[in-house]
Amino acid sequence: MQAVPPALTQPVLGIVGTSGSGKTTLLEYLVAQLAGQGLRVNIIKHSHHDLELEPPRKDSARLRMAGAHEVMVASPYRFAIIQELRGAPEPTLAEQLARMAPADLTLVEGFKSYAYDKLEVYRPEAGRPPLYPHDPYIVAVASDQPRPADAPPAIAWLDLSARDTVLAWLVDWWKKIA
Repeated sequence: MQAVPPALTQPVLGIVGTSGSGKTTLLEYLVAQLAGQGLRVNIIKHSHHDLELEPPRKDSARLRMAGAHEVMVASPYRFAIIQELRGAPEPTLAEQLARMAPADLTLVEGFKSYAYDKLEVYRPEAGRPPLYPHDPYIVAVASDQPRPADAPPAIAWLDLSARDTVLAWLVDWWKKIA
């Protein structure tokens, strides 16, 4: 496990699980509900793939490809900063968190090898084993299956089909650490 510095300035919860388990669908719901309650929620979405954030022939892509280290694309509606790593190591989760604006809560999809609290989305039909038996930082599991007899009692077991219970657990977790 890679460490996340204990001096985080805001609550951070990982949403982890295998591909196809429903992480993004659950995150969409949670973010909409939390934002609707007036909370400022940041998201970090990790990808193992290259990112194409701009059409290849647009000015910003052309300038980045010409050698710019960072390109900011700004409009009256949003902005994005694209930074080329050009052989540098991938930034750590702590470095990515430091780039984010302050928020009430940051939810991270991915970065599952880091030591920080996580909620696992687990669906047996995804065909992969659960992560919680091997990750002591998983504090809750949202699943569409009943709690297995061998699940550690310290892990909250949540009904994935009752998303409001997952939301209630998240709000309780956030209030305890915020």
